[in-house]
Amino acid sequence: MTQLQKYTWLIETIRRAGKISHRELSERYSRNKDISDYKPLHRATFNRWREAIWEQFHIKIECQRVGGYLYYIDNPEDIDDDELKKWMLDSFAVSNLISENLELKDRIIVDQIPSGRSHLASIINAMKENKVLDLSYKAFTYTQPYHFHVEPYCVKLFENRWYMLGHNISQDKIRLYALDRICRAEMTHTRFKLPTDFNAADFFSNYFGIVVGFDIEPERIVIRSNSEHKHYLTSLPLHHSQTLLRDTDDYADFELFVAPTYDFVMKLLQSGPMIEVLEPSRLRRTMKEWITPMFDLYKDE
Repeated sequence: MTQLQKYTWLIETIRRAGKISHRELSERYSRNKDISDYKPLHRATFNRWREAIWEQFHIKIECQRVGGYLYYIDNPEDIDDDELKKWMLDSFAVSNLISENLELKDRIIVDQIPSGRSHLASIINAMKENKVLDLSYKAFTYTQPYHFHVEPYCVKLFENRWYMLGHNISQDKIRLYALDRICRAEMTHTRFKLPTDFNAADFFSNYFGIVVGFDIEPERIVIRSNSEHKHYLTSLPLHHSQTLLRDTDDYADFELFVAPTYDFVMKLLQSGPMIEVLEPSRLRRTMKEWITPMFDLYKDE
C-alpha cells in the first residue's frame, strides 16, 4: 500500500464519517490488514498525515474540541468543486476498497484501459515543466509511425482511453493524440509557454467526448427520450449543459447546448430508438444519413 493510498484512505474515511475520533480512526485502520498490517494509527503518524494531506491536496483536517475531540474535513467544497481532485480521491477510494477485498477479485469486473497509460507519466512531467515532447505516433490509418514535436497542453480520459491535446509545432495546429497509439514519448530540453488564455475545461466545454471539430459550432439541441431511457439521462446527463424541458409518462425532452460532432452523434446512435433528435432539423438529417445505411445492412433479413 503506497503512502498516497493511505492518505486517500484517511480522507475518505473522515468524509464518510462526517466527524470521527482518533480512537475510531485507529480502530478502523488497524482492522484493515492491507493498509496497516493490523497495527494502530498512532497520533504522531496521524498528525504527520494531516500535514502532508494539506500540503499535497490542500484538504484541511480540523479537530472539533467542543463535545469531544472529533476530526472533520474543514473545506469539503474544495473537493466537491475540483473535478480532478474528486475523481482522483474517488479512484483511490475504490482502489482501496478493492484491495481490502481481494478475495472477491473473481466477482469484481472492471474495464481495462489500453496500455497508453504507460506514457502518461512522461506527458504529465512534460506538462509540469512546460517541456516539448519528442513523439513517435502511429495512427490507425498509417502503416508506420511518424515522428514530430508537440507542446502538451492537457490530458483527458474518455471512453477508457487517455488522450493528449497538444500543439503540433511543425503543423502549427492544436491536435489530439490517443496515448495507446504513441510508440515513444520523450521530454526534450526545449521549453514552451502555455498560452495564457488556454483553459482545458473551457476548451472542451462545448463538446461531447474528444472530437472537438473546430468547424462545428455549438448549438441548441433538443432530444426526446422514451419512458425507459429518460431516467438514465437524468441520472447521468450527456453534457453539463443538459436541462429538462418537459417530463411526461411516455417521454422526456432535454435541451443541450453542444457541438454536434462525430462523438456526439455516435453517442445518440448508441441509444437506438430510445432517443429522438427533435431540433435542429440539420442534426435530424445527419441522424437519418447514419441510420439509413445501417438499415440497409439488415433490411433483407
